[in-house]
Amino acid sequence: MAIEVLPSWSVFATFVAASLVLAITPGPGVVYIVSRSLADGRRHGLASVLGVALGNLGNALAASVGLAGVFAVSEAAFTVVKYAGACYLIYLGIRTLRQRDTDAPPSVAVPARLWRVIRDGFLVALLNPKTAIFFAAFLPQFLRPATASFFETAILGSIFVAVAAVTDTGYALVAGALTPRVARALGVHAVARHVSGFTLVGLGVFTAITPTRTRG
Repeated sequence: MAIEVLPSWSVFATFVAASLVLAITPGPGVVYIVSRSLADGRRHGLASVLGVALGNLGNALAASVGLAGVFAVSEAAFTVVKYAGACYLIYLGIRTLRQRDTDAPPSVAVPARLWRVIRDGFLVALLNPKTAIFFAAFLPQFLRPATASFFETAILGSIFVAVAAVTDTGYALVAGALTPRVARALGVHAVARHVSGFTLVGLGVFTAITPTRTRG
């Protein structure tokens, strides 16, 4: 007898629709993607999409093996990871603000910078414990209690990550397309860089001051 690893088609369609709505809602990952796209263009924006997707996938797999449960019951574990993520966002913002604009061709530095953008996007998404708790709270709504397993949870989590990657790509493409026009209109690339830097710092501060958990 074949083992079913996905819910019925009606439940699955509802899951995809719900995932699309939630993925469109901006969060730290989207802010990072838009910031990188505005500051460095479409190519770096798409690289940040990959990094954020990998970080989200890590959180989805963590939720599948129960790590989110640890965050849900351990105030200390949640707080440590939350502040680590907030500090990293602030660090990224300050680093962006300190970059110097240059007219030199970026052909030599682009490969290294792309990997750094991917790495940063991965850490921004991964160091957000609320994402792991979100997966732990969202995915069970579409699981079958009698047959739920790591594989079913991981598959649904991966599908959500894929849906989010598609919407994130849309954000990156739109923001990346605006970058040349903004640069031509204002005559300076520094404006986009400053917007990106201050946005990341602001997001980091907001993450740090947000209450550790919301009690109902």
